[in-house]
Amino acid sequence: MSKKPSRIDLLELDIDLRLADLWREAGEISEWNLEVVAAFMRAAYGKGYCDALTEDAPGSLCQDHGYRVPSRRASVAER
Repeated sequence: MSKKPSRIDLLELDIDLRLADLWREAGEISEWNLEVVAAFMRAAYGKGYCDALTEDAPGSLCQDHGYRVPSRRASVAER
């Protein structure tokens, strides 16, 4: 990482730290194929989803890195 990392660099680092267990497991895979890649993509998506649901302050990952917090979509009951 450069001496003055960009906010994208810092966001990537934050996400990598959240995915440390998956990165560790990925290092143990000796034979990659589409099925294995798909499983890791699903696991990473699920981890991010769970992290977002359990944040103390919803949207803090975006705010901490200077990004706009996306607005929530209207639920079916609100439409």
